[in-house]
Amino acid sequence: MIPHPVLENRYSKPEERPAYVKQLFNEGAEHYDPVVGWGFFGTGKLYRKDAQRRHGLAPGMKLLDVASGTGLMAVAAKEVLGSDQDITCVEPSDGMIGVAKKKLNATFVQSGAESMPLPDDTYDFLTVGYALRHFADLETTFIEFHRVLKSGGKVLILEATRPDGKWGSFLFRLYFGRIYPFFSRVLTRSKKAEEMMVYFWETMDSCVRPAEVQAALSQAGFTEVKRTALMGVFSEYTAVKP
Repeated sequence: MIPHPVLENRYSKPEERPAYVKQLFNEGAEHYDPVVGWGFFGTGKLYRKDAQRRHGLAPGMKLLDVASGTGLMAVAAKEVLGSDQDITCVEPSDGMIGVAKKKLNATFVQSGAESMPLPDDTYDFLTVGYALRHFADLETTFIEFHRVLKSGGKVLILEATRPDGKWGSFLFRLYFGRIYPFFSRVLTRSKKAEEMMVYFWETMDSCVRPAEVQAALSQAGFTEVKRTALMGVFSEYTAVKP
């Protein structure tokens, strides 16, 4: 299951998506943290930390952060765990990894999520922060998540989801499709930062709906699959490996 259709203004075939996304993130990596910090009004770190704690992350656990980007989820997890020695970050963009390494002494693995060079049954907790839309195939990726987690291990996926209602959908599009990219360009003076945020909007707008994400998790072998919706916009998907 692809997370969204081919965006023909970006690439012409599904197999071209990973290379396009990697290049986009490499070029925008230096601007990612300030843009995300501004876009979520400075609340992002607190929310990431709270979400991981609420869903069961605790000291002593081994954490795998997939599509870790500049390490924002992992930095928040470090505060919950008490250190970063048991954190592994998987990320395909070397530009993003370069930024993350300035903040963390975690283990870094440069890889896509669909086939990770990691051992079976290793991690207690697996996180994805606002990157579900960038995977090549959800079912393949979720099967890989199932493989690397220990029995009883948990997945937590944070995502921004376009609301179903007409008014909510309009406001979502206005903010993420217009306001956010515009001010990203103003803040950074970077066309690449603006392009990255426009791409974020395009993928959020066309992303598969929550029921399909949950179905893909179940088909991968997970149980206790749930979606917690906050403010009608933010999704917290959780699932457990039996």
